[in-house]
Amino acid sequence: MKFIYTERNFNFTDDLKAYAEKKLSKLEKYFRSDAEASITARTERGHCCLEVTVKSGAMLLRAACRDSDVFRAIDDAETTIDRQIRKNKTRLEKRLRDGAFERITAESDYDDIEEEREFDIVRTKRFSVKPMTVEEAILQMNLLNHEFFVFKNASDEERFSVVYKRHDGGYGLIENE
Repeated sequence: MKFIYTERNFNFTDDLKAYAEKKLSKLEKYFRSDAEASITARTERGHCCLEVTVKSGAMLLRAACRDSDVFRAIDDAETTIDRQIRKNKTRLEKRLRDGAFERITAESDYDDIEEEREFDIVRTKRFSVKPMTVEEAILQMNLLNHEFFVFKNASDEERFSVVYKRHDGGYGLIENE
C-alpha cells in the first residue's frame, strides 16, 4: 500500500508516520497491490482532525476522526474503514482481493457487526432540473433550507452539478466530467 501524507497546520513525525503505516497496513489484506492511502491531518481547537481515504481501483473508502490524541485518531480511522468493509463484505467481495474475507470467520473482534443485506430506499423524489448559475443554485438551496441542490450549470447545459453546504460553513460544488 502506498501512503500519501498531507499536513495542514500539523507536523507528521517519523514515529507518527511509522505508526500510521503499521496500523493501516492491516487493511492491505483486503486490497490488491494498487491500493493507496491518503492521510490528511490538521489541528483544530486543540484536537487532531484526521482524514484517511483508501483508494483501490475505482473504489474509495473514507474515515474522518477527531481526537485530542493523534494515535487514537489513527486507531479510530483504521477501525472505521475495517468496519465499513466488513459491513458491506458481500457487495465488496468482487471488487476486493480474492480471499480477502476467508480469515474473517477466525477473527471474533467484529462479531457484533451485522452485514447489510440490501439498501432500503424509503422515498423517491422526482423534480425538473433547470439551468442556473452556481450562485442561483446556492440561493435556491438556502431558500429551501436543504443541505444540497442539484442543477444544470448554465455555463454548460450538458453538465449536471451539485452544490452542498460544508461543515466549515462554506459551500462545495460537484460537477460531472
